[in-house]
Amino acid sequence: MRVWGRRILLAVVAMLVVAQFIPVARTNPPVDAAQTMSETMPVPSGVATILGRSCQDCHSSETVWPWYSQVAPVSWFLVNHVNEGRGELNVSEWGRYTARRKDRKLKEICEQVTSGKMPLETYTLLHPQARLSDPDRKALCDWAEAARKKMAPGAAAP
Repeated sequence: MRVWGRRILLAVVAMLVVAQFIPVARTNPPVDAAQTMSETMPVPSGVATILGRSCQDCHSSETVWPWYSQVAPVSWFLVNHVNEGRGELNVSEWGRYTARRKDRKLKEICEQVTSGKMPLETYTLLHPQARLSDPDRKALCDWAEAARKKMAPGAAAP
């Protein structure tokens, strides 16, 4: 039994070593500053600070890739989550969104932070500064609701 334990351990270590050679694309696409959320709509500095520390790594094209994002299989997990996050909301591409999509995303921002779904627990475990306090959530929701009201008439979804 002891021999099998060593063989299994060796096999696991070998798989982890081989996994390091499977490439993953840790990208940061070019950002057109004129299309960012902060350039296309008013974002108060307090809200911008919250978005920067709690949302930007997964929801912008300016991800700060930590050292462990280069270690498989963690790298696969991180790249997948960042790609999904950018697909849902990318503040670097905000200016390219339709008015209807902007309205929906502003509504979803409040829903996601109020429900505690965002930021992800897996992110806040390693980035405790990204945790949202109740005042942070309120600031985000108040800003998002005010922004929705300022949008063109007929754009706001019920």
